[in-house]
Amino acid sequence: MTEHPSVAVLKEYLRIPSMHPDIDYDPCVAFIKRQASILDLPVDIYGLPKKPVVIVTWKGKNPSLPAILLNSHMDVVPVVMEKWNTHPFEAVTVDGKIYARGAQDMKSIGIQYLEAVKRLRKQGFQPTRTVMLSFLPGK
Repeated sequence: MTEHPSVAVLKEYLRIPSMHPDIDYDPCVAFIKRQASILDLPVDIYGLPKKPVVIVTWKGKNPSLPAILLNSHMDVVPVVMEKWNTHPFEAVTVDGKIYARGAQDMKSIGIQYLEAVKRLRKQGFQPTRTVMLSFLPGK
């Protein structure tokens, strides 16, 4: 059985080892920029080079209204390898469940936002308010 394209996108993001304490956010930023490019949405990056804040903006019909901010973070907590049955950054599927660090907290949430925007844009929907997706560094 072929997995859904949105599952493939989630797994790609989960395979980026953005684990504390020494995180290289560059692969996460590059991934988010690619996703925004697919959506044809602008990306802005703020903050320090080692602690980037990535904002994807979907302009609304009435941008003078307050924007909606959907937030997630790119980092994951450290891994205790002996507590894992699979590699934490392999993103394997077992019995329909994805096992990877960040699968619940919080990379999956960021992908849910991106995939929702993708589906809505494909249907021709444009929000009344501007919607901003933020991908933050941890700590």
